[in-house]
Amino acid sequence: MGFQWTELVGGLGMFMLGMAMLSNGLKLAAGSSLERILANATSTRLKGLGAGALVTALVQSSSAVTVATIGFVNAGLLSLGSALWVLFGASIGTTTTGWIVAIAGLKLNIAAAALPLIALGVAAQIARKNHRIGFFGEALAGFGMLFYGIMLMQAGFSGVAEGWTIPQGSGLSIAALQLLIGIVMTVVMQSSSASTVIAISAAQAGLIDVGGAAAVVIGANVGTKVTAILAVIGGTPNAKRVATAHVIFHLLAAIIGFLLLPVLLLVIDLLGNWFGFDEAPATSLALFNTTFNVMGVIVLAPWVNWLTGRLETWYVPAEDKAAAKPQFLDRTTLPVPMFAASALANEATRMLSMAWDYVSCTIGAKSDAPDRRRDLFSLLKASESFVDEMSRGTMDEVTSDRVAALLRVRRYLENVLELVFETLQLPVDVLQSEALTKIYTNYRNRIEELMACYQNPETDSDSLESLSRFEQSYQTLKMALLRSGASGQWRVEDMERALHRISSQRRAIQQMVKAQRWLEYAIKLSQSGSQVLPTAPSEVLVPGRQVRESSAELQAQAQQTTAQ
Repeated sequence: MGFQWTELVGGLGMFMLGMAMLSNGLKLAAGSSLERILANATSTRLKGLGAGALVTALVQSSSAVTVATIGFVNAGLLSLGSALWVLFGASIGTTTTGWIVAIAGLKLNIAAAALPLIALGVAAQIARKNHRIGFFGEALAGFGMLFYGIMLMQAGFSGVAEGWTIPQGSGLSIAALQLLIGIVMTVVMQSSSASTVIAISAAQAGLIDVGGAAAVVIGANVGTKVTAILAVIGGTPNAKRVATAHVIFHLLAAIIGFLLLPVLLLVIDLLGNWFGFDEAPATSLALFNTTFNVMGVIVLAPWVNWLTGRLETWYVPAEDKAAAKPQFLDRTTLPVPMFAASALANEATRMLSMAWDYVSCTIGAKSDAPDRRRDLFSLLKASESFVDEMSRGTMDEVTSDRVAALLRVRRYLENVLELVFETLQLPVDVLQSEALTKIYTNYRNRIEELMACYQNPETDSDSLESLSRFEQSYQTLKMALLRSGASGQWRVEDMERALHRISSQRRAIQQMVKAQRWLEYAIKLSQSGSQVLPTAPSEVLVPGRQVRESSAELQAQAQQTTAQ
């Protein structure tokens, strides 16, 4: 008896490890394809449902699909209503695990193939680590371990069944106990797939009847949502809304499924006969799991619009704290590097916009500069913590480059924070004097033009020209200040402080431009997929020739200022 229990527990551990490797390998091998499939699932409800089911079936991970969906809602690529249909599809797609176990795991002689699959997969992973072939190798090894674990569990359950059975019955209290067992197992193991496989294997070995195993499967569907609730504690409002919708869906489906369990079991028998399935418990339970989740979608479908409207009014942050709180940095994305990188890119885009607003405080009297500095500083700290917690051990090359580019963006924005603060501490009396009014006004206009250019994607093609004009206006103002000091028009100390101010301001703008370019590069990387990667941006902002060509104009303007 002791040996059978060892096989049972060891087989379960092997199965869970195999599932983790299979899911992780497939997610990394698919790369941005998963994002593109889900992002395009917006036109109709059926497309969203199908995309959620397809991607979940491919990567064997409903949690990965949920994480991606949260990210797309945050980024505005998916509406909350469309996201709910993707999640419904994910609930159906995750039932494919039961079919794999029922059709292949318990009916085919996979012992001979399992170990070679593990060996071949590990060899591919070692040979091409952090490459698509290596990720497919990890998935292949996971596939072999998954089936080997099923084989061990099957043998263990067969041995245990000879001397021990689970209490069975048809009463409500027994069914409730079986449902509770499914919930507890899922919460402890953090995997509804593992609980479902245990129920299927136990039923196949005769430890429990199909009705009792079906109650365990219902409990497993409820238990997996407990982990979803824990995962989004402290998350963004959209993460909480998506998790709440998922919980509502599974609780409603579980309540209806539990109350109608005898009826559903009759329906499963009819469907099994109709499709020509055998009467093995494993097949019946796989069919029950799919039917149970499809039923949940059918019941909730008429209420999706109402539910969406209600959810959008929940978890709304206080207005005075909204700017300082991350909108995209969901902790749920951390285990999946490519999704975490997308969340970081979205938050960096938001921080860049806030940083431009903070820079604008240097050319106008804005009393909220301290608040803008506080909000941006808070987001920079939050992004630092987010990157520190990212699971970077299995990043592919493109994702690694994206994160590196985004870290540069973050570093440039930190510099902007200090340079703008430094600029605001210096007086503008000399710059606003009558002698420099025209040149200083032109300089400010060029800053506003440059900011508008980078904040408006439609004028992005003119960014280099705007940057060149800004640089020319800076050099003109700088030369005018130097000539004013040299001629005795201003004290050298006042001149130096004015020069210090425009120098800090210029450096802040240069850091902003660099941050903008590296953010655009990170976004292009995410869109490139497996195609030719974009070229990294140059650190040279304005070619020297463009500035030198205006030297005669600079001297003329400066001399005119001195003469005045």
